[in-house]
Amino acid sequence: MDTPTSSTTLPATRRHDLDWVRVCAFGLLVLYHVGMYYVTWDWHVNSPFASHALEPAMMLTAPWRLSLLFLVSGVATAFLLARARRQAETGGGRARFLGARSWRLLVPLLFGMAVVVVPQSYYEVVEKLPGGYHDGFLAFWGRYLHGDQGFCGPEGCLVLPTWNHLWFVAYLWVYTVALWLLWRLARPLLERTAPVLGRALSGWGLLLWPALALALARLLLVGRFGSTHALVDDWYNHVQYFGVFLLGFLVARSAGFWGAAERLRWPALLAWLATWAALAGYMHAYADSDPPEALRMAMRVAWGVDQWCAIVAVLGFARRLAPGDGPLLRYLVPAVFPVYILHQTLIVVAAHNLKPLALHPLLEGPLLVVLAFGACFAAYEVIRRVPPLRPLFGLRYRERAAPVAAQAGAACSTTSCTAAPPR
Repeated sequence: MDTPTSSTTLPATRRHDLDWVRVCAFGLLVLYHVGMYYVTWDWHVNSPFASHALEPAMMLTAPWRLSLLFLVSGVATAFLLARARRQAETGGGRARFLGARSWRLLVPLLFGMAVVVVPQSYYEVVEKLPGGYHDGFLAFWGRYLHGDQGFCGPEGCLVLPTWNHLWFVAYLWVYTVALWLLWRLARPLLERTAPVLGRALSGWGLLLWPALALALARLLLVGRFGSTHALVDDWYNHVQYFGVFLLGFLVARSAGFWGAAERLRWPALLAWLATWAALAGYMHAYADSDPPEALRMAMRVAWGVDQWCAIVAVLGFARRLAPGDGPLLRYLVPAVFPVYILHQTLIVVAAHNLKPLALHPLLEGPLLVVLAFGACFAAYEVIRRVPPLRPLFGLRYRERAAPVAAQAGAACSTTSCTAAPPR
């Protein structure tokens, strides 16, 4: 059964600080993908003004933003599994945790792959296919759905169909299934590990041990496996992302972990900014040349430290400073998933169609940000009012009024509550 609240265990109450973390992290994702249009890194479409100028700013969030989201998702999974077990033990029927999570994640993923992300691949073909592509969107869509692998350029062929930015949803479902299996098959091990881990991460170990693990993962794996987001060959990403997802699950109600994050927020912030400066300087110095191997290895360590210290700083400052509940938060929390599903396609479409105007990036960039957020929330206003559309974007078929328990702080959104690992 679930452990009672103690000095080392937080109550299973609503964590509005994590609600805000999730909302802001996805907001940063929109800004990041607008930035991808203006950097030299490979993306679906690229601005004629693309340069290295924006890349240091992009590095402020690149190492850690998605790891943070997987960690917060692990926290939510702890609550959801605990609630499913309580319902089963109190005669509430069979727990349907895995079925509910699969419906919530796989329906939007499949719809997104078939419909939402298609314009991203279309405009990529239009802009990058040798000789261009002139048959129009509907013809391309038909070839896309049939898995046509004939769109090839100097760097290889475009793999279709694809999940593009929705890889996060696919990975989250796979990690949820893996954790559910661990919960079913090795629950005693998880129960023993959670308090030990909580104690190990209740002091300066919070900054040391996870940063060391992430640095080692990058040192040992990124050169061999890279980052593909293709699931089957993406072992570096699986180690880091499933690692923090499992960590979030295990420390969900650890008072030591969350207290240490708040106490160490300033050292974490300084370490994050120091490693960011090192990484940004390194990327600027070797933007067009190969660095010495020893320096490359040192920067991989710096990446892991940056990754974890940024997460601790965000969690610590959010715990101290984030606003509580309110109408704005209650509006934004359910909007996050639809906005996430739509945002990159809307950015690509807008960027491609603004290109003939040859606007300066200082004008075009902010305009893209406004268009992306405006179009996403306009679409959300339609989606949330049309029941058949809601499940396609990760929402319940009909919006339900919050129960009394939720108003008292005992309910949980997709990635926003804390609870002990199920016992």
